[in-house]
Amino acid sequence: MSVLPYVLDDAAVLAALTGLTYTAAVVTVAATSVLARSPERRRDARATLTILLRRRGAR
Repeated sequence: MSVLPYVLDDAAVLAALTGLTYTAAVVTVAATSVLARSPERRRDARATLTILLRRRGAR
């Protein structure tokens, strides 16, 4: 039997978990940038959000 289907399945699961983790991080930072009480914290969260959402090749 080939091991390839198992490796591809594990890779798909890992990719899905990585995507969900990244999405959760972006949502958390976005919520912080809107809901934080101090202006400094909101500014820091917006800067972090800018870094997380930077698109490659869009210049």
